[in-house]
Amino acid sequence: MEVFPIPLAVRQIKKAGKDWTVPFAIRLSKSQKPFWILVGAILSLRTRDPVAESAFNKLIKLGKDAKSLAKLKESQIKEAIYPVAFFQEKANNLKSLSEVLIDRYQGQPPEEMEELLSLRGVGRKTANMVLTLGYDKLGICVDAHVHRIVNRWGYIKTKNPDETEEVLRKKLPKRYWKDWNQHLVTFGQNCCKPVSPYCGSCCLNEFCSRVGVKNSR
Repeated sequence: MEVFPIPLAVRQIKKAGKDWTVPFAIRLSKSQKPFWILVGAILSLRTRDPVAESAFNKLIKLGKDAKSLAKLKESQIKEAIYPVAFFQEKANNLKSLSEVLIDRYQGQPPEEMEELLSLRGVGRKTANMVLTLGYDKLGICVDAHVHRIVNRWGYIKTKNPDETEEVLRKKLPKRYWKDWNQHLVTFGQNCCKPVSPYCGSCCLNEFCSRVGVKNSR
């Protein structure tokens, strides 16, 4: 038996999550095409959800697809997405990305990890988000929340998100992969916060090792 009960943890998080705020990227996935999931994922990098969502809504009003975005001036994209983190770099990447998608992939993101990683501004987190949310393919999207939480639980011991993804692919049952990011990001934003998590009222407090937790509520 696992030291940390993953099936029970998932059930508990899903139950508690009924009253939690759902992250922007997860809400986005329910109604958008893979291209806009890719755009939303890029905008969300190192940016708070309200800011990323506002930028996304402004940008999507300027066009409905990669072709429309590629026709915009970089300055227009910058204005639309400000003040997301690294908005100048992201504006440049989004315009270049749109042009590449039109030239090589009929305006849609590729469906293979290596091809996604070849695109400017796309890392493993973003690529996995496109694969799982956009194409319903198997993958584990690991961001800061996921990396922090599974290490805090004591489920694994890793140094960075890429290493966390690698270890989870070996240890976490595949049936949990696609929704892992959704569950843990929601959990991380509402309960298992980076600083002073709500351990006292956490649905997993009896199982969690609280690795690295110095202060909690």
